[in-house]
Amino acid sequence: MPHKMTLTGSATGPLREYDRYVAFDMREKGSPSAPKGLKKSTFISYTVFVAKKAFNKTGLTKKSIMHEKILIQGEPTLDIPIDECPGEIGIICFQITVLPNKNDKEANDSKDKKEPKQEASAPSEAQQEVAATKQEEKQDPVSQTVATEEKKEAKTIQPEAKETPVQEKKAAQQQKQLPTQPKGTQDVVSFDEIVVPEAFLKTRPNPVKTEEVIEFVKRTGHLDKPLTIDKGSKVLKDGYRRYIVAKTVKMDKVPVVYEHQK
Repeated sequence: MPHKMTLTGSATGPLREYDRYVAFDMREKGSPSAPKGLKKSTFISYTVFVAKKAFNKTGLTKKSIMHEKILIQGEPTLDIPIDECPGEIGIICFQITVLPNKNDKEANDSKDKKEPKQEASAPSEAQQEVAATKQEEKQDPVSQTVATEEKKEAKTIQPEAKETPVQEKKAAQQQKQLPTQPKGTQDVVSFDEIVVPEAFLKTRPNPVKTEEVIEFVKRTGHLDKPLTIDKGSKVLKDGYRRYIVAKTVKMDKVPVVYEHQK
């Protein structure tokens, strides 16, 4: 009998595309309590492999898979290269389903209830405007001209007041777009320029610690520490785990520190 597994949750890392399938990482925690004499279960990281045809039918995208709750049914496998399977266990997916979000349902129901109320209140506002215009017509011509001049002045002043918040927002957005790098970074190089020795490729970093670095990158937008490389040959000297994380999240450039300048 095959070993069947069921996973629920959202992807913890970005979607990776291959020739005939896609892959993404998920994580589940065990029960908070365990029988006496046994250790409590911990987080287990999985790498899910889904055929492209089955994935396209779900309507998921690279962005939505990080937020949508999904259900995976499949079988575990250990015969996957480390570069393609950063998780502790690989899952061959036979069925993938997007689960409905309860918060979205409640928000849609509340919007449907509010819309009739807003439509009912619209005529009363129109009636108020008509009554206001009638009162203005009854006023003296002098008072009407003064009122119109005050309205024109108010209209000319409003655009000036609106310009300052827009400028502040643009400045704030520019500050957010400025790249940030971890402490101790000496340079930023292209990820494709880094050469990984065979000794590193034969090892497998601790998946739990690797997942922690991925979570850090998702929160801050950069690695926790720079990679150590040789300045001339760009050969990786230290930081293979962070190299795997940068490859997983598809970083174009990575922060580095040169070995002979340490």
